[in-house]
Amino acid sequence: MSMPVLAAEKVSVERSGMTLLNEVSLSVSSGDRLLVRGPSGAGKTTLFTMLGLLDEPEEGRVLVAGADATGLSERERARLRRETLGFVFQDFQLVPDLTARENALLPQTHGSDRDEAWVEKLLSTLGVADRQDHYPATLSGGEKQRVAIARALANRPDVILADEPTGQLDPETTEQVASLLLDVQESTGTALVTISHDPALDSYFVETKTLRDGRIME
Repeated sequence: MSMPVLAAEKVSVERSGMTLLNEVSLSVSSGDRLLVRGPSGAGKTTLFTMLGLLDEPEEGRVLVAGADATGLSERERARLRRETLGFVFQDFQLVPDLTARENALLPQTHGSDRDEAWVEKLLSTLGVADRQDHYPATLSGGEKQRVAIARALANRPDVILADEPTGQLDPETTEQVASLLLDVQESTGTALVTISHDPALDSYFVETKTLRDGRIME
């Protein structure tokens, strides 16, 4: 059995006296496609920040390619994020004064290798090549999310983490974007962890876990 590219081991998080995650464990291997679903307030966003090395748990640990990321400095966590993780955010988080193409290239800004041809291929595959010189304010919600997906894949990460990736999209656009995300994920071999309350995504995933009150339900 291959080593997980991303894993949480009994991760617990408490904030202001409230337990947000309670001994959550999960693992993701190369090429896996996992949906973590749950209602509002279940702890999904907190789990996203832990898996994405954007914050640290009080207890437990997060492993990236077998290496314990818990207790690393912010600089070391930033390096791991840049080299191994790609992010798709619910609110897109595109930089307003950069074009679609420039936004998609952002993850390559701090790396040693710049592969503009790869990003242009992603934009083409995702159907927004003709919009690459446009600014976010002129893009539709679906176009913004496609650019965000291209950005997430720009560094060829081992894992894509998607937080409510269809939360701001209408049903038709949700279907289009979800299909494209999964097609690109499959073609690149990248693992995908999607955290969402959207029941429309259930049919796209074979492996699902339910988060409720900070716990993974068996």
